[in-house]
Amino acid sequence: MTKQEEIQKLKEEKDAVILAHYYVRPEVQEAADYIGDSYFLSRKAVELPHRTIVFAGVTFMGESARLLNPEKTVLMPDMEADCPMAHMVTKETVERARAQYEDLAVVCYINSTAEIKSWSDVCVTSANAVRIVKNLPNRNILFIPDRNLAHFVAEKVPEKQFIYNDGYCPVHEHIKVEEIRELGRQHPDARVLAHPECSSAVLAAADYIGSTSGMIDYVRKSEAASFIIGTESGVGCALRQARGDAAFFFPRTEPVCAGMKLVTLDKIIDVLRNGGNEMKMDDRQTSAAAKQTLTRMLELGKGMEIKNDKRAVL
Repeated sequence: MTKQEEIQKLKEEKDAVILAHYYVRPEVQEAADYIGDSYFLSRKAVELPHRTIVFAGVTFMGESARLLNPEKTVLMPDMEADCPMAHMVTKETVERARAQYEDLAVVCYINSTAEIKSWSDVCVTSANAVRIVKNLPNRNILFIPDRNLAHFVAEKVPEKQFIYNDGYCPVHEHIKVEEIRELGRQHPDARVLAHPECSSAVLAAADYIGSTSGMIDYVRKSEAASFIIGTESGVGCALRQARGDAAFFFPRTEPVCAGMKLVTLDKIIDVLRNGGNEMKMDDRQTSAAAKQTLTRMLELGKGMEIKNDKRAVL
């Protein structure tokens, strides 16, 4: 029996479903039932009937799935799979802004811990941040924890006043604009796609800026034959599936999320077989406040077209 076959057998026995982010290993994406970005996976976790969710991603994603589905079992293949940016803001920063600014909304990127979400008013993802911030009644916006996404949203919503935090995604922050330009010289007809977590210099060099799902949709609809990709290299699987006829080029210094790559097939098999690494939320007050930010995100994001990959396991 192959690992993929064993996973399928265990899923049927445990009434389990595997959700995977675009940045995990290719073989893990192959084993997943649903693949997507943070927004799609948040929605899907609520919609699915399965008793057990195996979340092939980093810790904050498992927390979100658990917050939205307290009656379900959420299993993490590796509890050490973490996102550094998810911790990059302090409660003092939030409290100071609330004291200083009237009519303030604390907008929390989904790439954050449950505790940080609990300090906030609404959660957003890179796919829905502009729409949700634009629709908030508040004029002042403290956007946490990512400064790069905050600046991108601020440009799109100039009628709001933004207060910035100094968090960032190490993977996207360290994508070098020089390497993007070098690829542009080598492939002058290629379109440059960048995630809004990238630096302003990289975004300025891009033809398209958007979430991972947005990039995939752009590629699917584009007439271009080649693309330079400014995000984590794991998305290459979905891009090649969307456009098998196109060429994709990543920076020479390959953008790799170490946390995402901790998720393996062996670890998925282990949690399915033994039920370990269950995501639990101990503080009820924190859980309730954090869930409210996610629920408000889903409510404000209603009507958004969601594109994703759904792959049946063979």
